[in-house]
Amino acid sequence: MLFYNTRHGEKILFSEHYVNLLLVDGHQGLELKRHEVLTFGQKRLSLQQKSSVNRKIEPAELFSSPNGKCPAKKVLVTGVAGIGKTILVQKMLFDFGRNMGHLAFDFIIHMTFRDLNLVDKPTNFRQLVLRKNGHLAKDLDNILANEDKLLIILDGFDEFRHYRSCDVDVFVTEPDEDAEVVEVVGSLMQGELLPNASVMLTSRPAAINNIPVGCIDRFVLITGFSLAEVQDFFSRYFQDRALADRMFALVSANELMLTLCYIPAFCYIVCCILKQSKDLCGESPKTMTDIYVQYLVALLRSHTQTRAETFLPEQTAGTTQQLSDTVLKLGQLAFQKLMEHQTLFYSSDRDVAALEGCGLVSTFLDKTVSQEPGCTEDVYSFAHLTVQEFFAAVYCAATDHPLPDALQHATIPTEGTNNGHLELFNRFLSGILSERNVNLLSRQVGLSCHKEKVDTYRQRLVRELTVLCDNGAHILNHLHCLFEQQDPSLALAVQPATLRLNVSDETLSQMDYNVIKYFLNLKKGKISELDLTGVGVSCEALRDIQSLLLRCGHLWLGENSLDMDAVQVIASVLRESDHITELGLGWANIGDDELLVISNAIRAKKKLEELWLEGNRVTNRGLVSLADLTPNPLRKVVAIWNDFTDTEPETLSTQDSITVNFTDDIMWEEWRKWVIKRCEISSNEKLLMVLHKVCNVPVHCLETQWARTLYKQLSQLVQHRIEFCTDDDICKKLKKFNSVLNL
Repeated sequence: MLFYNTRHGEKILFSEHYVNLLLVDGHQGLELKRHEVLTFGQKRLSLQQKSSVNRKIEPAELFSSPNGKCPAKKVLVTGVAGIGKTILVQKMLFDFGRNMGHLAFDFIIHMTFRDLNLVDKPTNFRQLVLRKNGHLAKDLDNILANEDKLLIILDGFDEFRHYRSCDVDVFVTEPDEDAEVVEVVGSLMQGELLPNASVMLTSRPAAINNIPVGCIDRFVLITGFSLAEVQDFFSRYFQDRALADRMFALVSANELMLTLCYIPAFCYIVCCILKQSKDLCGESPKTMTDIYVQYLVALLRSHTQTRAETFLPEQTAGTTQQLSDTVLKLGQLAFQKLMEHQTLFYSSDRDVAALEGCGLVSTFLDKTVSQEPGCTEDVYSFAHLTVQEFFAAVYCAATDHPLPDALQHATIPTEGTNNGHLELFNRFLSGILSERNVNLLSRQVGLSCHKEKVDTYRQRLVRELTVLCDNGAHILNHLHCLFEQQDPSLALAVQPATLRLNVSDETLSQMDYNVIKYFLNLKKGKISELDLTGVGVSCEALRDIQSLLLRCGHLWLGENSLDMDAVQVIASVLRESDHITELGLGWANIGDDELLVISNAIRAKKKLEELWLEGNRVTNRGLVSLADLTPNPLRKVVAIWNDFTDTEPETLSTQDSITVNFTDDIMWEEWRKWVIKRCEISSNEKLLMVLHKVCNVPVHCLETQWARTLYKQLSQLVQHRIEFCTDDDICKKLKKFNSVLNL
């Protein structure tokens, strides 16, 4: 097997290095506006813990009958970069070749999209098979004739040049029928070609919205290593139990490194750092950039140490210059291809040709040789997607290339925006432009960042953080960039008129909470507003940030499924806080029992003035518990879309402070503006969720000015999204809502 950046001639045995990967049934779509590796980090934990809901399966079970139904024919295996999709494919082929697995099949045809990218003229399925497997020429007819015993594996859909165009409407139905390669692949995926054959497709999450999912029988997610498997990987890598245990203990003490070690490729990077760079910086890395800077220096040291003794003193400077020049060439390639959304580089590309003869290339780039009739083509990629992003950031920081506007938040996440693919690049850029890493790279690699560029970046970061705090816009990626700097003076330099933090609509990981705490712990005094709407907050997370919640004036926790334990934490904040005046708990699974706990807590301090409870399970009985708290201190209680009966208690009908129905006043005009703002910054999936909630305005309210304006603006927004939507299923749902909005 090829094991990440295995060198030419080096052999790695599966029995020594293969560690089982957790495969989970179910279609687990990721929010594409976040960087997929970062988004998935925390989600993996909940998936691994919910074994009763998400069944763990072995590779041999991929095509077994789910829930006793017909055997799955089309299987989609997804997972973030470096999680082990190709390794899984190699393991399947390895087991099949040894008669150890997948015995329901008589034959497996394996194709990679890297190879299919090289086909630039009409072809057919037979030719696609024989171009890499000429020895099958005499047997292929028999193989295809028994298609119900045939498994076709298509690996790396996200690397396909034509991945956006596979939902074809021009099909081929015979193996000898010529067509464009995208039409052959699309016909195979949709069952028009070899309909009885089994097909397995692997892809990163970023590309799965372009797969015609209607033809997929089973969705499988690779969730990576568990904690025990990370430890097992360390044992196999170091081949020394005592050394492996000591290294694992070092990583376990570093929350950031341990969190990312669920990705096998990243686990390898960490092991490489530990092996080559003991006490390199004198302290454990605190940020993502620290880890990758150490990775860079460790591999450079490994590359040069065998030759270092042959250098004369006067040659050392020249050697360092050669290293830095090569790093910048790799960085330029990484940057240009990242901006083009490309992770594969072909030897025919001019940018790749410029690297020919550089000894460091094989240290950081993996090479695959694709053989064509009469010629060969070398295909390169970085050891991991994040390594490419890091090199791109090094290039941008250490050259005259202008700083990109990656910090600018896309206001409308339609097709064509970056969908978060530059988030990690931007964090790396911030970390590289920090004082400690500027000094380290200069000392170890000979790379210099101009002081003017460092100062310009830091000033821009402070300026933009100040603006975002003032207007309450999304701020999470900026907080990560601030964290990468590890300079408290920058946080202190952020001096907004009001401190408002909006991290809504992003499923937060522990790393996200860490950067939020890092910033707010450096900022003293009252937090005007903290928006945690729809972040998947748990009881444990609320306890973790409870000291911050006590400083909040306005706290928004809606669209989180809050259990009684979480409600108890909120109640504790209400009992202790001298600041909180507005609390949002809309669509948070609040029932009468939870509301009773909250109302009792409000009585302790009597500071809360507004309570939003829309879209919950509250009945008349629960609302009565708030009667004595209105209108003082509670001036406003919004409880629309709850479980009220037609006959309301008499005590509520006279309470102007309690709203259970829509009215025609200024409050709903402000609510309309808030809804539109939420929808504009939401992904299409999130937009559908919001539309499902807010399109339930009673008919008698539709004549009010605010309601007419709301529906008109929503319709315009939905029409714009439909125009750019490439997912048929989501497009149909958007069109359905648009018809409702135009009634």
